[in-house]
Amino acid sequence: MENLDYGIVGNCRSAALVSKTGSIDWCCLPEFDSPSVFAKLLDKNIGGSFEILVNDDYTITQRYKRDTAVLITTFSKGGDVFEVHDFMPRYHKDNGGYHSPPELIRYFKHISGKPRFRVKYEPKLDYAQNKTENYIKPDFIASLTKNGRFETVFLYTSFDKERALYGEEITLDDHGYFLLSYNEKIFPPSVRSSYLDLERTKVYWLNWSSKTPNYKKYNKQISRSAVTLKLLSYDRSGAVLAAATTSLPETIGEVRNWDYRFCWIRDASMVIKVVTELGHVNMAKRYLRFIINIIPHKAEKLQIMYGINGEKKLTEKTLEHLEGYEGSKPVRIGNAAYLQKQNDIYGILMDVIYQQLERFSTDIENGEELWTITKGIVWIVSQTWREPDKGIWEFRTEDRHFTFSKVLCWTALNRAIKVAQILGKKHKIEKWKPLEEEIWNDIYKNAWNEKVGAYTQSYGSDHLDASVLLMEAYGCVDAKDERFIRTVKAIEKELSNDGLLYRYKNKDDFGLPSSSFTVCSFWFVNSLFKIGERKKAKEFFEKLLSYSNHLGLFSEDIDFKSKRLLGNFPQAYSHLALIECAINFSRKESEEKILESMS
Repeated sequence: MENLDYGIVGNCRSAALVSKTGSIDWCCLPEFDSPSVFAKLLDKNIGGSFEILVNDDYTITQRYKRDTAVLITTFSKGGDVFEVHDFMPRYHKDNGGYHSPPELIRYFKHISGKPRFRVKYEPKLDYAQNKTENYIKPDFIASLTKNGRFETVFLYTSFDKERALYGEEITLDDHGYFLLSYNEKIFPPSVRSSYLDLERTKVYWLNWSSKTPNYKKYNKQISRSAVTLKLLSYDRSGAVLAAATTSLPETIGEVRNWDYRFCWIRDASMVIKVVTELGHVNMAKRYLRFIINIIPHKAEKLQIMYGINGEKKLTEKTLEHLEGYEGSKPVRIGNAAYLQKQNDIYGILMDVIYQQLERFSTDIENGEELWTITKGIVWIVSQTWREPDKGIWEFRTEDRHFTFSKVLCWTALNRAIKVAQILGKKHKIEKWKPLEEEIWNDIYKNAWNEKVGAYTQSYGSDHLDASVLLMEAYGCVDAKDERFIRTVKAIEKELSNDGLLYRYKNKDDFGLPSSSFTVCSFWFVNSLFKIGERKKAKEFFEKLLSYSNHLGLFSEDIDFKSKRLLGNFPQAYSHLALIECAINFSRKESEEKILESMS
C-alpha cells in the first residue's frame, strides 16, 4: 500500500512531484495544465518518470530547505554521500519581473566519498499517448513525439549524456546537474549557472516566506502550508489552482477521479483570504485582477471554475490508455463541473472583495471595477438565491436547496452592504438590507431540522453535512448560538470517525462516500474550538497533523482505516484550513498569556 509520499516543487508557472526516493513521477510543461512529461503517478508502466537509482545499501532521506520550495533528497552509504536539490527556477529580474522559465533543475551536490548512481530518464510526452523518442545531440538530449500532438523537451546535463540516457552507472566526485527545459536554451547551462539559479531561487523563497508572521505555535506547519499555497498560484493570470494533479482517486478502485488543475472561484477565494491575512497581498491583487478579467460584462454570471488562463470551456475527456493511480480508472483531463450552477461562489467572492477593501480601502487598485462587480453580484443573487443548485460538493444529478449555498447567498448580501458602507453608498445599504434579512430568515426557518437537532445538508433533509460548520465562520450564526452548538455536536456524532470527518454520509451520484475529506476535518476542529471545546479541538488537530506525509503535505482525502493520503495532491483546500486552525490556536494561547501577565 502506497502513500502520497511526494514533495512538490514549482515556480508559479508549473510544478512537479518528486517521490521520497527522488523520482519525478508527475510534471506538466510548460504550464500546470499542459499535457504531462512524466506521469508515472497515473501509470507505473507507461506514464514516464525521471528516477535516481542507487543500490539498496544506500539510505535515502528527504526534506525541504526551510521556508523554501527547494526539495533536498540525500543519498548516503557510509562515507559516500550526495544530495539532489530539486527546484524550478523563480527569482526577481533586474526589470522588476520574475524569471520563471518552464524548466526543472536537479542540482547534484557532492558531499563526500565517491557515491554511485544511475539515472532512469523516460519522458513520455502528451500523457504518453504516443511514442516519445530520444536523441543525443551535442548540447542536450532531445525528446519528441512524431505522431499525434508534436511535443519536445530538452535535457541538459554535466554528466555523460549516453551514460545518463542508457541508465549506466555514474560516479559522482564533484557537483553536477540536470536541467529539463520545455524550450531549447539559447545559452547552454553549466554547473555554475545551475548553482546560481539554485541560490537565487532560495533567496526568492526566503524573502517571500519572511513576510509570513511568526506565530507562537505551529509556525513550521503554517510556513510549509503557505509556501504550498503559493506554489499552487499561477503568476501569469493570478489564478489559484485547487491542486497540482488530475485523477488521484478519493477512494482506491472507485471512479471519483477529477482534474483539479483549474481555478475554482470558491477554493481560490478562500486561499486568497488566508494568504492576505498572512501578509501576502500581491497574490490577492493578482487574483482580483483575474476576477476582473473573467467578468467582462456586467450581466455575465460567474462560472464555478475557469482555466488558469481564464478559459471558460473545460471539456472533460478520459485517457483510456492510462491505468490510473493504483489501477483507479478513469484518468480524466478537463472537468465537466464547469457547467454547473453553484450559488455559493458569489458569497465567497464577495467575502474576499470586502476583505481587500476593508484592509486597503485607501490603496486598493481597481476599486471602481470591484464596486461594479459587487453590484452585479447582488443583482445575480437577488435573482437566483431562491433556486436550487448543485451545491459545494458538485452533485452531478438533482439540484437541491443546499444550506451552504443559502448561507453564502446571505454572505454575499452581508459583505456587499459592508462594502457599500466603506464606500459611502447609503442608498444601496437601504436597498439591500431587506434582502439580507429575508435570506437569513429563510435559512433560520428552513435549514433547521428539529428532529435531527441540527442545520442539515439541504432544506427538508435529515442528512448532515460538514459544510454547514462554516455558518459560524461566515458570520451567519454566532458560536454561542444554541443551534450551532447542537449542530456541531450532531455532526461529531454522525460524521466524525476518530476526529476524521465525512463530508456527508448520504448517497451521491457515485454511491456512498468512504474516505474522509481533509478540509472538513479542519473545519470540525475549528468549530470545536469556537464553541469552547478547545482541549478536544487541539487533540484532534494534533492527530490530524500527524496524518500528513513526511514533508507535512496533505491531499484532498484521508483513508479512515489506514490514514493514507488519497485524492488530488497537494490540495489547496486542506492547507488553507490547516493555516486557519493553527492561527486560531496560536492567537488564543497568546491572548491567554497576555491575560495571565495582567492578572
